[in-house]
Amino acid sequence: MSIIPFDDRDGFIWFNGDLVPWKEAKVHVLNHGLHYASSVFEGIRIYNGKAFKLHEHNERLLRSAELLGFSVPYTADELDAACNLAIKENNIENGYIRPVAWRGSEMMAISAQHNKIHVAVAAWSWPSYFSKEARERGLRLQISDWQRPSPVSAPTASKAAGLYMICTMSKHKAERDGFDDALMLDYRGWIAEATGANVFFVTNGELHTPIADCFLDGITRRTVIDLAKKRGIKVVERHIKLEELSDMQEVFLTGTAAEITPVSQVGDYKFTVGAVTKQLMEDYHKLVELP
Repeated sequence: MSIIPFDDRDGFIWFNGDLVPWKEAKVHVLNHGLHYASSVFEGIRIYNGKAFKLHEHNERLLRSAELLGFSVPYTADELDAACNLAIKENNIENGYIRPVAWRGSEMMAISAQHNKIHVAVAAWSWPSYFSKEARERGLRLQISDWQRPSPVSAPTASKAAGLYMICTMSKHKAERDGFDDALMLDYRGWIAEATGANVFFVTNGELHTPIADCFLDGITRRTVIDLAKKRGIKVVERHIKLEELSDMQEVFLTGTAAEITPVSQVGDYKFTVGAVTKQLMEDYHKLVELP
């Protein structure tokens, strides 16, 4: 299967307030975001031409930037408008939006107090993050060697580019070893999340999920918690040890890209794609497909 590189596509990208041809949306190689990871981003799904929870995502982008010590020069409402324009001009019916903000090239050192803050929004058609076959059988997760850092070591409440380095490393190793993804523990050894998605466990009809105190409290995560409560399913947010997986019957991931995706294996632990997971998948699909 041939893949069209992301820098060689047709369409338009919203770039610092203007729509520019996709192939002309470029930055200099000496920009601070590339060298020092001073960059934040969002990922937003488009369903039936409409971005799901768009404003919540753009508000989080602004908070992420503040945690990294810079201010995005647009309001959440202005970013909403930029995203909607990118959807319209690229004729996206079902896909993905990537707003991103980063420090520019005025200074190239650790200190970059006066660098311009750049913002871009790209939108493109995008199928499910995991293959149909993997979603039907349930994902197989390896346990990562890397751990999510402490909040006193990194701005873990932000969706910052630098925090994803160990996610890429973990997912690449998992794929090389024949898995679909990796489950990451936190700095204390408790279960945290997958490489780009939050994780939920079903035990005795209850839904258990790790407390998001050192990783991103996902917007899809909160949506699924609300859906479960509406179903009368008890939701417990707590610290979860890896050995507790022997007591879990079902596991699934949640995220903008992953949506709700069942898990059939974590390390040596095996699970079924059960009734609770299937019900929440159905509820989520009904929710996002609303006009």
